[in-house]
Amino acid sequence: MKQFRILCFIALGAISAILLSSCGTTATRALPAYERPIAKSNFQTVRTTAYTHTESDHLQFTNHNALGGVLQAAGPPIHRAENTRRPIEIESDYRVAAYTPAPQPFLMNDEGIRAKPVVPKATAVTTTTTARTVKIVRGKRVVVKTKPQPPNIGSAAADWSRWPVGTTFRLPSTGQIYRVDDYGWALAGRNTIDLYMATQAEMNAWGARQEPIQILRWGDSQESLRLLLPHKDYRHIRRMVLELQGNEDAAAQLQ
Repeated sequence: MKQFRILCFIALGAISAILLSSCGTTATRALPAYERPIAKSNFQTVRTTAYTHTESDHLQFTNHNALGGVLQAAGPPIHRAENTRRPIEIESDYRVAAYTPAPQPFLMNDEGIRAKPVVPKATAVTTTTTARTVKIVRGKRVVVKTKPQPPNIGSAAADWSRWPVGTTFRLPSTGQIYRVDDYGWALAGRNTIDLYMATQAEMNAWGARQEPIQILRWGDSQESLRLLLPHKDYRHIRRMVLELQGNEDAAAQLQ
C-alpha cells in the first residue's frame, strides 16, 4: 500500500509538471499583444471569456488544470441579475459566441399571479433557507436547523502575474465564486480571465463579457513564481515570470 501511494504521488507530480510546462503552448505562433496590467484592487472590471476541457486546444490536458488537479465548474448562479451583456472586441484566439437573452427580473410582488399552494394532509413540503429548513407536515410548521452548504468554487485561468494562483473572486452578476488554478498561452500578458465551464453549451452561452469581479482572497505571487520558474523556457510562462519579477518592459517586448 505504501509503495502504491508513492507511485501515485510520483504520477501526480509528473502530470503537474507536464501541465505547468505546456498549458496552451505552441512553438510557432507569436504571443498575444501585451496589455499593461490593470490597477490591483479588490473590485475590478475585467474581460472574461469561457473555456471547457473538450476544446481542441485543451484535449491533451484532459480535464486537469495547470496544477494537476481536476477542473471544477462553479455552482449554479445564486441569483439572477439585470446584467447587460455587451459584446466586446476580442482577438481571433477567443471565441465569438452568440449570447443568450438576458434573464428576467425577479417579481417583487407576485400576489395574484400565483395561487397559494394547497397542502393536503399527510403530505410534507420542504423549503430551504440558508439557515433553516421549514417542513409543513399535516398542516403544522416544523423548523429544523440546517448547516449552510459551502458554494462550489469554479476553476479559472488567468495570467498568474496579475491574478496569482489561488486568487479567489466572486462574480456579483451571478453570485458564483471562482479560483485561479489554471493559465493559458492566450492569457499571458492580458487582462483576461477565462472561466471554466462544464459543457460547450455553457461556454458558448457565456461568450466574452466585461464583468465586475470582487476579489475575496488574493493568491500568492511568490508561490506563482516558484511554480513557473522551472518552466520559463516557454515564452508565455517567461512573460509571466518577467512580470512577477517586476520587469514589465521586458515582458511587453517578449513576442
